Amino acid sequence: MQTAMRALFRAGLLAATAMTAMPATAQESSVDERLDRLEALVEGLIERIARQEGRITEQDALIATETRRAIAETRDVAARTDAMEAQMAEAEEESGLGFSVGGTRVSFGGYVKVDAVTQRTSGGQIPGGSILRDFLIPAAIPVGGPASGFDTDFNARQTRFFFDTVTEVGDDHTLSSHIELDFQVTDGGDERISNSYAPRVRQAYISYDNWLLGQAWSTFQNVGALPDTLDFIGTTPGTVFVRQPMVRYTNGGLQIAVEQPETTVTAPDGSRVLPGDDTLPDIVARYNFNGLAIAGILRTLRVSDDDFGTGTDSAIGYGVSVSGRVPLGPRDDFRFMATVGDGLGRYIGLNIVNDAAITPDGDLDPIFTYSGFAAFRHVWSDELRSTVAGSYFRADNPVALTGLGVTAEVWNAMGNIIYSPVPPLDLGVEYMYARRELESGLSGNLQRVQLSAKYRF
Repeated sequence: MQTAMRALFRAGLLAATAMTAMPATAQESSVDERLDRLEALVEGLIERIARQEGRITEQDALIATETRRAIAETRDVAARTDAMEAQMAEAEEESGLGFSVGGTRVSFGGYVKVDAVTQRTSGGQIPGGSILRDFLIPAAIPVGGPASGFDTDFNARQTRFFFDTVTEVGDDHTLSSHIELDFQVTDGGDERISNSYAPRVRQAYISYDNWLLGQAWSTFQNVGALPDTLDFIGTTPGTVFVRQPMVRYTNGGLQIAVEQPETTVTAPDGSRVLPGDDTLPDIVARYNFNGLAIAGILRTLRVSDDDFGTGTDSAIGYGVSVSGRVPLGPRDDFRFMATVGDGLGRYIGLNIVNDAAITPDGDLDPIFTYSGFAAFRHVWSDELRSTVAGSYFRADNPVALTGLGVTAEVWNAMGNIIYSPVPPLDLGVEYMYARRELESGLSGNLQRVQLSAKYRF
Protein backbone atom coordinates (compact mmCIF):
# COMPACT_ATOMS: atom_id res chain seq x y z
CA MET A 1 0.00 0.00 0.00
CA GLN A 2 2.79 2.40 0.92
CA THR A 3 4.51 1.70 -2.38
CA ALA A 4 1.30 2.48 -4.24
CA MET A 5 0.85 5.71 -2.32
CA ARG A 6 4.40 6.82 -2.99
CA ALA A 7 3.82 6.18 -6.68
CA LEU A 8 0.61 8.20 -6.48
CA PHE A 9 2.45 11.12 -4.78
CA ARG A 10 5.10 11.06 -7.47
CA ALA A 11 2.37 11.05 -10.11
CA GLY A 12 0.89 14.10 -8.36
CA LEU A 13 4.22 15.92 -8.56
CA LEU A 14 4.51 15.05 -12.24
CA ALA A 15 0.98 16.28 -12.85
CA ALA A 16 1.75 19.59 -11.13
CA THR A 17 4.81 20.11 -13.28
CA ALA A 18 2.95 19.15 -16.44
CA MET A 19 0.17 21.61 -15.72
CA THR A 20 2.56 24.54 -15.46
CA ALA A 21 4.16 23.52 -18.74
CA MET A 22 0.89 23.43 -20.68
CA PRO A 23 0.27 26.30 -23.10
CA ALA A 24 -2.08 28.93 -21.72
CA THR A 25 -4.48 28.48 -24.58
CA ALA A 26 -4.86 24.75 -23.78
CA GLN A 27 -5.81 25.28 -20.12
CA GLU A 28 -9.51 25.32 -19.26
CA SER A 29 -8.88 27.00 -15.90
CA SER A 30 -6.09 28.90 -14.18
CA VAL A 31 -2.91 27.28 -12.81
CA ASP A 32 -3.90 28.32 -9.29
CA GLU A 33 -7.21 26.50 -9.55
CA ARG A 34 -5.49 23.31 -10.72
CA LEU A 35 -2.93 23.50 -7.92
CA ASP A 36 -5.69 23.98 -5.37
CA ARG A 37 -7.38 20.82 -6.61
CA LEU A 38 -4.09 18.88 -6.55
CA GLU A 39 -3.32 20.02 -3.00
CA ALA A 40 -6.78 18.96 -1.85
CA LEU A 41 -6.26 15.58 -3.52
CA VAL A 42 -2.98 15.03 -1.66
CA GLU A 43 -4.55 15.93 1.68
CA GLY A 44 -7.43 13.54 0.95
CA LEU A 45 -5.05 10.69 0.13
CA ILE A 46 -3.14 11.22 3.38
CA GLU A 47 -6.37 11.10 5.38
CA ARG A 48 -7.44 7.86 3.67
CA ILE A 49 -4.07 6.25 4.46
CA ALA A 50 -4.48 7.18 8.11
CA ARG A 51 -7.97 5.70 8.26
CA GLN A 52 -7.08 2.47 6.45
CA GLU A 53 -3.74 1.72 8.14
CA GLY A 54 -4.20 3.69 11.35
CA ARG A 55 -0.88 5.35 10.94
CA ILE A 56 1.38 7.24 8.49
CA THR A 57 4.96 6.14 8.20
CA GLU A 58 7.77 8.64 8.46
CA GLN A 59 8.57 8.03 4.81
CA ASP A 60 4.96 8.72 3.78
CA ALA A 61 4.95 11.93 5.82
CA LEU A 62 8.18 12.95 4.12
CA ILE A 63 6.64 12.29 0.71
CA ALA A 64 3.61 14.37 1.69
CA THR A 65 5.83 17.22 2.89
CA GLU A 66 7.87 17.13 -0.31
CA THR A 67 4.67 17.12 -2.33
CA ARG A 68 3.40 20.22 -0.52
CA ARG A 69 6.76 21.96 -1.04
CA ALA A 70 6.73 21.05 -4.73
CA ILE A 71 3.24 22.50 -5.08
CA ALA A 72 4.36 25.72 -3.35
CA GLU A 73 7.40 25.98 -5.62
CA THR A 74 5.19 25.34 -8.64
CA ARG A 75 2.92 28.16 -7.53
CA ASP A 76 5.93 30.44 -7.20
CA VAL A 77 7.26 29.48 -10.64
CA ALA A 78 3.83 30.05 -12.16
CA ALA A 79 3.54 33.47 -10.49
CA ARG A 80 7.00 34.50 -11.68
CA THR A 81 6.21 33.23 -15.18
CA ASP A 82 2.98 35.25 -15.23
CA ALA A 83 4.89 38.36 -14.08
CA MET A 84 7.54 37.88 -16.77
CA GLU A 85 4.89 37.40 -19.45
CA ALA A 86 3.11 40.56 -18.28
CA GLN A 87 6.34 42.52 -18.39
CA MET A 88 7.12 41.21 -21.88
CA ALA A 89 3.62 42.05 -23.07
CA GLU A 90 3.93 45.54 -21.63
CA ALA A 91 7.32 46.01 -23.27
CA GLU A 92 5.96 44.83 -26.62
CA GLU A 93 2.95 47.14 -26.29
CA GLU A 94 5.12 50.14 -25.46
CA SER A 95 7.91 49.42 -27.93
CA GLY A 96 6.21 51.67 -30.47
CA LEU A 97 5.54 54.40 -27.90
CA GLY A 98 9.11 55.30 -26.95
CA PHE A 99 10.63 55.45 -23.49
CA SER A 100 10.35 57.28 -20.17
CA VAL A 101 12.72 59.87 -18.73
CA GLY A 102 11.68 60.70 -15.19
CA GLY A 103 7.99 61.53 -15.35
CA THR A 104 8.06 62.28 -19.09
CA ARG A 105 7.16 59.86 -21.85
CA VAL A 106 9.27 60.38 -25.00
CA SER A 107 8.35 58.94 -28.39
CA PHE A 108 9.63 59.46 -31.91
CA GLY A 109 8.77 58.52 -35.46
CA GLY A 110 8.64 59.73 -39.03
CA TYR A 111 9.35 58.29 -42.44
CA VAL A 112 11.97 57.94 -45.14
CA LYS A 113 10.68 58.87 -48.60
CA VAL A 114 12.52 58.62 -51.91
CA ASP A 115 11.07 60.25 -55.05
CA ALA A 116 11.95 59.95 -58.72
CA VAL A 117 10.29 62.65 -60.83
CA THR A 118 10.20 62.98 -64.62
CA GLN A 119 8.36 66.03 -65.95
CA ARG A 120 7.81 68.10 -69.05
CA THR A 121 6.95 71.81 -69.06
CA SER A 122 5.51 73.54 -72.12
CA GLY A 123 6.37 77.12 -71.19
CA GLY A 124 10.10 76.88 -70.61
CA GLN A 125 12.87 74.99 -68.84
CA ILE A 126 12.83 74.65 -65.06
CA PRO A 127 16.23 75.79 -63.71
CA GLY A 128 18.49 73.15 -62.19
CA GLY A 129 18.12 72.99 -58.43
CA SER A 130 14.66 74.60 -58.51
CA ILE A 131 12.29 73.34 -55.83
CA LEU A 132 9.66 72.96 -58.58
CA ARG A 133 11.57 69.87 -59.67
CA ASP A 134 10.73 68.23 -56.33
CA PHE A 135 7.02 69.07 -55.95
CA LEU A 136 4.30 71.24 -57.50
CA ILE A 137 4.48 74.97 -56.80
CA PRO A 138 1.68 76.48 -58.93
CA ALA A 139 3.10 80.02 -59.17
CA ALA A 140 6.41 78.66 -60.51
CA ILE A 141 5.06 76.74 -63.51
CA PRO A 142 6.91 78.29 -66.50
CA VAL A 143 4.75 80.24 -68.97
CA GLY A 144 5.47 81.87 -72.31
CA GLY A 145 8.93 80.38 -72.73
CA PRO A 146 10.46 79.81 -76.16
CA ALA A 147 10.72 76.03 -75.77
CA SER A 148 9.54 73.17 -73.62
CA GLY A 149 11.66 71.54 -70.96
CA PHE A 150 12.18 67.93 -69.92
CA ASP A 151 13.77 66.98 -66.59
CA THR A 152 14.38 63.93 -64.42
CA ASP A 153 15.41 64.20 -60.76
CA PHE A 154 15.76 61.97 -57.71
CA ASN A 155 15.51 63.21 -54.13
CA ALA A 156 14.89 62.10 -50.54
CA ARG A 157 14.17 65.57 -49.17
CA GLN A 158 10.69 64.86 -47.89
CA THR A 159 12.13 62.43 -45.31
CA ARG A 160 10.74 63.45 -41.92
CA PHE A 161 11.49 62.94 -38.22
CA PHE A 162 9.60 63.98 -35.09
CA PHE A 163 9.87 63.86 -31.29
CA ASP A 164 6.88 63.89 -28.92
CA THR A 165 6.84 64.21 -25.14
CA VAL A 166 3.99 63.81 -22.65
CA THR A 167 4.19 64.70 -18.95
CA GLU A 168 1.37 64.30 -16.43
CA VAL A 169 1.47 67.32 -14.13
CA GLY A 170 -0.66 68.31 -11.14
CA ASP A 171 -4.11 66.80 -10.86
CA ASP A 172 -5.35 65.55 -14.23
CA HIS A 173 -3.26 67.96 -16.33
CA THR A 174 -1.17 67.01 -19.36
CA LEU A 175 1.84 68.89 -20.71
CA SER A 176 3.17 67.76 -24.10
CA SER A 177 5.41 68.91 -26.93
CA HIS A 178 6.04 68.11 -30.58
CA ILE A 179 9.15 68.84 -32.67
CA GLU A 180 9.20 67.89 -36.36
CA LEU A 181 11.98 68.23 -38.95
CA ASP A 182 12.45 67.59 -42.65
CA PHE A 183 14.73 68.75 -45.51
CA GLN A 184 12.17 69.87 -48.07
CA VAL A 185 13.00 73.48 -48.99
CA THR A 186 16.41 74.10 -47.45
CA ASP A 187 19.86 74.95 -48.78
CA GLY A 188 22.63 72.39 -49.00
CA GLY A 189 24.66 70.43 -51.46
CA ASP A 190 23.95 70.08 -55.16
CA GLU A 191 23.20 67.15 -57.46
CA ARG A 192 26.81 67.13 -58.65
CA ILE A 193 28.37 65.51 -55.57
CA SER A 194 26.69 65.48 -52.16
CA ASN A 195 22.91 66.03 -52.51
CA SER A 196 22.94 67.02 -48.84
CA TYR A 197 20.39 69.40 -47.34
CA ALA A 198 20.05 71.13 -44.01
CA PRO A 199 17.16 70.11 -41.72
CA ARG A 200 14.39 72.63 -41.03
CA VAL A 201 11.75 73.01 -38.33
CA ARG A 202 8.32 72.10 -39.66
CA GLN A 203 6.45 72.14 -36.38
CA ALA A 204 7.47 72.93 -32.80
CA TYR A 205 4.77 73.47 -30.21
CA ILE A 206 3.78 72.97 -26.58
CA SER A 207 0.35 71.72 -25.53
CA TYR A 208 -1.12 72.15 -22.05
CA ASP A 209 -4.58 70.70 -21.66
CA ASN A 210 -6.69 72.65 -24.22
CA TRP A 211 -3.97 75.15 -25.16
CA LEU A 212 -1.40 74.97 -27.95
CA LEU A 213 1.52 77.43 -28.18
CA GLY A 214 4.10 77.28 -30.96
CA GLN A 215 4.42 76.55 -34.66
CA ALA A 216 1.81 74.20 -36.10
CA TRP A 217 -0.58 73.84 -39.01
CA SER A 218 -2.77 76.91 -39.33
CA THR A 219 -6.16 76.53 -37.72
CA PHE A 220 -7.57 77.76 -41.05
CA GLN A 221 -6.27 74.55 -42.68
CA ASN A 222 -7.85 71.10 -42.32
CA VAL A 223 -4.94 68.66 -42.63
CA GLY A 224 -7.33 65.71 -42.35
CA ALA A 225 -8.86 66.58 -45.73
CA LEU A 226 -5.57 66.42 -47.68
CA PRO A 227 -5.68 63.71 -50.36
CA ASP A 228 -3.50 60.58 -50.39
CA THR A 229 -0.88 61.65 -52.96
CA LEU A 230 2.78 61.07 -53.76
CA ASP A 231 3.41 64.75 -54.50
CA PHE A 232 4.21 66.79 -51.40
CA ILE A 233 0.69 68.30 -51.39
CA GLY A 234 -0.94 67.11 -54.60
CA THR A 235 -3.98 69.34 -55.07
CA THR A 236 -1.88 72.42 -54.29
CA PRO A 237 -3.78 75.09 -56.32
CA GLY A 238 -6.97 74.57 -54.32
CA THR A 239 -5.47 73.90 -50.89
CA VAL A 240 -5.11 76.08 -47.80
CA PHE A 241 -1.54 75.27 -46.73
CA VAL A 242 0.27 77.21 -43.97
CA ARG A 243 2.35 76.39 -40.90
CA GLN A 244 3.08 79.24 -38.50
CA PRO A 245 3.42 80.24 -34.81
CA MET A 246 0.15 80.65 -32.91
CA VAL A 247 -1.76 80.42 -29.67
CA ARG A 248 -4.76 78.12 -30.03
CA TYR A 249 -7.56 77.11 -27.65
CA THR A 250 -9.57 73.94 -28.31
CA ASN A 251 -12.83 72.95 -26.64
CA GLY A 252 -14.43 69.91 -28.20
CA GLY A 253 -14.93 70.67 -31.90
CA LEU A 254 -14.33 74.41 -31.47
CA GLN A 255 -10.89 75.93 -32.07
CA ILE A 256 -9.98 79.62 -31.71
CA ALA A 257 -6.50 80.93 -32.49
CA VAL A 258 -4.40 84.02 -32.93
CA GLU A 259 -1.68 83.36 -35.50
CA GLN A 260 1.40 84.88 -37.11
CA PRO A 261 0.49 87.91 -39.27
CA GLU A 262 2.37 88.54 -42.52
CA THR A 263 1.16 90.78 -45.33
CA THR A 264 2.27 90.09 -48.90
CA VAL A 265 1.80 92.88 -51.44
CA THR A 266 2.05 92.99 -55.24
CA ALA A 267 4.04 96.03 -56.35
CA PRO A 268 3.15 97.96 -59.54
CA ASP A 269 5.84 96.04 -61.42
CA GLY A 270 4.29 92.70 -60.39
CA SER A 271 6.97 91.83 -57.82
CA ARG A 272 6.24 90.64 -54.28
CA VAL A 273 6.89 92.94 -51.29
CA LEU A 274 6.88 91.75 -47.66
CA PRO A 275 6.37 94.91 -45.58
CA GLY A 276 6.82 93.26 -42.18
CA ASP A 277 4.77 96.01 -40.53
CA ASP A 278 1.94 93.87 -39.13
CA THR A 279 0.66 94.89 -35.72
CA LEU A 280 -2.35 92.58 -35.15
CA PRO A 281 -2.41 88.76 -35.39
CA ASP A 282 -4.58 86.82 -37.81
CA ILE A 283 -7.67 85.59 -35.95
CA VAL A 284 -9.05 82.15 -36.87
CA ALA A 285 -12.07 80.19 -35.66
CA ARG A 286 -12.88 76.66 -36.74
CA TYR A 287 -15.46 74.03 -35.88
CA ASN A 288 -14.94 70.31 -36.54
CA PHE A 289 -17.79 67.81 -36.66
CA ASN A 290 -18.28 64.36 -38.21
CA GLY A 291 -15.15 64.59 -40.37
CA LEU A 292 -16.06 68.06 -41.63
CA ALA A 293 -14.63 71.47 -40.77
CA ILE A 294 -15.80 75.06 -41.21
CA ALA A 295 -13.16 77.75 -40.66
CA GLY A 296 -13.20 81.53 -40.81
CA ILE A 297 -10.32 83.99 -40.73
CA LEU A 298 -10.04 87.74 -40.11
CA ARG A 299 -6.83 89.59 -40.98
CA THR A 300 -5.42 93.10 -40.83
CA LEU A 301 -3.16 93.84 -43.81
CA ARG A 302 -0.71 96.69 -43.33
CA VAL A 303 2.06 98.69 -45.04
CA SER A 304 4.19 101.59 -43.79
CA ASP A 305 5.68 104.62 -45.49
CA ASP A 306 9.09 102.97 -45.80
CA ASP A 307 7.69 100.25 -48.09
CA PHE A 308 6.51 102.31 -51.07
CA GLY A 309 7.04 105.89 -49.88
CA THR A 310 3.30 106.52 -50.04
CA GLY A 311 2.39 106.55 -46.34
CA THR A 312 0.87 103.98 -44.02
CA ASP A 313 -2.32 102.07 -44.75
CA SER A 314 -4.21 99.02 -43.57
CA ALA A 315 -7.05 96.89 -44.94
CA ILE A 316 -9.20 94.02 -43.78
CA GLY A 317 -8.78 90.50 -45.15
CA TYR A 318 -11.24 87.71 -44.52
CA GLY A 319 -12.20 84.27 -45.71
CA VAL A 320 -14.21 81.10 -45.18
CA SER A 321 -13.16 77.51 -45.85
CA VAL A 322 -15.25 74.34 -45.80
CA SER A 323 -13.49 70.98 -45.96
CA GLY A 324 -13.75 67.37 -44.94
CA ARG A 325 -13.44 63.67 -45.50
CA VAL A 326 -16.63 61.72 -46.21
CA PRO A 327 -16.61 57.90 -46.01
CA LEU A 328 -17.98 56.09 -49.05
CA GLY A 329 -18.57 52.48 -48.18
CA PRO A 330 -16.38 50.57 -45.73
CA ARG A 331 -12.98 51.86 -46.94
CA ASP A 332 -13.33 54.44 -49.75
CA ASP A 333 -13.64 58.17 -49.09
CA PHE A 334 -14.25 61.54 -50.70
CA ARG A 335 -12.12 64.53 -49.61
CA PHE A 336 -12.73 68.15 -50.48
CA MET A 337 -11.99 71.77 -49.68
CA ALA A 338 -13.61 75.02 -50.85
CA THR A 339 -12.23 78.41 -49.87
CA VAL A 340 -13.26 81.95 -50.73
CA GLY A 341 -12.19 85.33 -49.42
CA ASP A 342 -10.49 88.70 -49.80
CA GLY A 343 -6.84 89.15 -48.86
CA LEU A 344 -6.10 85.43 -48.40
CA GLY A 345 -3.21 85.26 -50.89
CA ARG A 346 -0.47 83.67 -48.81
CA TYR A 347 -2.83 81.06 -47.36
CA ILE A 348 -3.79 79.49 -50.70
CA GLY A 349 -1.71 77.23 -52.95
CA LEU A 350 1.70 78.24 -51.51
CA ASN A 351 1.04 81.96 -52.09
CA ILE A 352 -0.03 81.81 -55.75
CA VAL A 353 -1.00 85.48 -55.58
CA ASN A 354 -0.40 88.06 -52.85
CA ASP A 355 -2.81 89.38 -50.25
CA ALA A 356 -3.22 92.82 -51.78
CA ALA A 357 -2.06 95.30 -54.40
CA ILE A 358 -0.98 98.90 -53.73
CA THR A 359 -2.64 101.92 -55.31
CA PRO A 360 -0.69 105.01 -56.47
CA ASP A 361 -1.99 106.77 -53.34
CA GLY A 362 -0.54 104.05 -51.09
CA ASP A 363 -3.83 102.34 -50.27
CA LEU A 364 -4.05 98.56 -50.03
CA ASP A 365 -6.50 96.80 -52.34
CA PRO A 366 -7.10 93.20 -51.11
CA ILE A 367 -7.15 90.54 -53.85
CA PHE A 368 -10.24 88.32 -53.97
CA THR A 369 -9.66 84.59 -54.57
CA TYR A 370 -11.65 81.39 -54.69
CA SER A 371 -10.27 77.86 -54.79
CA GLY A 372 -10.96 74.25 -53.97
CA PHE A 373 -10.22 70.60 -54.61
CA ALA A 374 -11.96 67.24 -54.69
CA ALA A 375 -10.38 63.79 -54.32
CA PHE A 376 -11.73 60.26 -54.38
CA ARG A 377 -9.74 57.42 -52.81
CA HIS A 378 -10.57 53.82 -53.63
CA VAL A 379 -9.10 50.89 -51.70
CA TRP A 380 -8.76 47.93 -54.05
CA SER A 381 -7.45 45.53 -51.40
CA ASP A 382 -5.46 45.53 -48.17
CA GLU A 383 -2.32 46.17 -50.21
CA LEU A 384 -3.57 48.40 -53.04
CA ARG A 385 -5.26 51.80 -53.16
CA SER A 386 -5.71 54.70 -55.62
CA THR A 387 -6.62 58.37 -55.57
CA VAL A 388 -7.93 60.59 -58.37
CA ALA A 389 -8.13 64.31 -57.65
CA GLY A 390 -8.42 67.76 -59.16
CA SER A 391 -8.09 71.32 -57.88
CA TYR A 392 -8.73 74.86 -59.08
CA PHE A 393 -7.66 78.40 -58.15
CA ARG A 394 -8.80 81.77 -59.49
CA ALA A 395 -7.75 85.29 -58.50
CA ASP A 396 -9.62 88.53 -59.22
CA ASN A 397 -6.49 90.63 -59.67
CA PRO A 398 -6.82 94.43 -59.99
CA VAL A 399 -4.72 94.37 -63.17
CA ALA A 400 -4.52 98.17 -63.29
CA LEU A 401 -2.40 97.87 -60.12
CA THR A 402 -0.65 94.52 -60.58
CA GLY A 403 -0.04 94.47 -64.30
CA LEU A 404 -0.73 91.51 -66.58
CA GLY A 405 2.18 89.34 -65.47
CA VAL A 406 0.48 87.92 -62.37
CA THR A 407 -1.25 84.55 -62.13
CA ALA A 408 -4.96 84.56 -62.90
CA GLU A 409 -5.80 80.86 -62.86
CA VAL A 410 -4.23 77.50 -61.98
CA TRP A 411 -5.69 74.02 -62.05
CA ASN A 412 -4.41 70.47 -61.93
CA ALA A 413 -5.59 66.87 -62.16
CA MET A 414 -3.85 63.73 -61.00
CA GLY A 415 -4.17 60.03 -60.28
CA ASN A 416 -2.05 57.42 -58.57
CA ILE A 417 -1.82 53.81 -57.52
CA ILE A 418 -0.05 52.87 -54.28
CA TYR A 419 1.02 49.35 -53.31
CA SER A 420 1.82 48.44 -49.69
CA PRO A 421 3.32 44.93 -49.50
CA VAL A 422 3.61 45.45 -45.73
CA PRO A 423 1.78 48.18 -43.76
CA PRO A 424 4.76 50.52 -43.14
CA LEU A 425 5.90 50.53 -46.79
CA ASP A 426 4.28 52.37 -49.70
CA LEU A 427 5.42 51.97 -53.31
CA GLY A 428 3.58 54.15 -55.79
CA VAL A 429 3.33 55.77 -59.19
CA GLU A 430 1.47 59.02 -59.89
CA TYR A 431 0.62 61.11 -62.95
CA MET A 432 -0.13 64.83 -62.74
CA TYR A 433 -1.14 67.51 -65.21
CA ALA A 434 -1.11 71.17 -64.12
CA ARG A 435 -1.79 74.38 -66.02
CA ARG A 436 -1.10 78.03 -65.12
CA GLU A 437 -2.43 81.12 -66.91
CA LEU A 438 -1.45 84.77 -66.45
CA GLU A 439 -3.72 87.79 -66.68
CA SER A 440 -2.06 88.49 -70.03
CA GLY A 441 -3.35 85.19 -71.41
CA LEU A 442 0.05 83.52 -71.53
CA SER A 443 -0.05 79.98 -70.19
CA GLY A 444 2.08 76.94 -69.56
CA ASN A 445 1.49 73.39 -68.45
CA LEU A 446 3.38 70.76 -66.54
CA GLN A 447 3.12 67.00 -66.99
CA ARG A 448 4.74 64.81 -64.38
CA VAL A 449 5.27 61.13 -63.61
CA GLN A 450 6.46 60.39 -60.08
CA LEU A 451 7.66 57.14 -58.52
CA SER A 452 7.94 57.01 -54.73
CA ALA A 453 8.97 54.66 -51.95
CA LYS A 454 8.02 55.55 -48.39
CA TYR A 455 8.78 53.70 -45.16
CA ARG A 456 7.01 54.88 -42.01
CA PHE A 457 8.47 54.16 -38.58
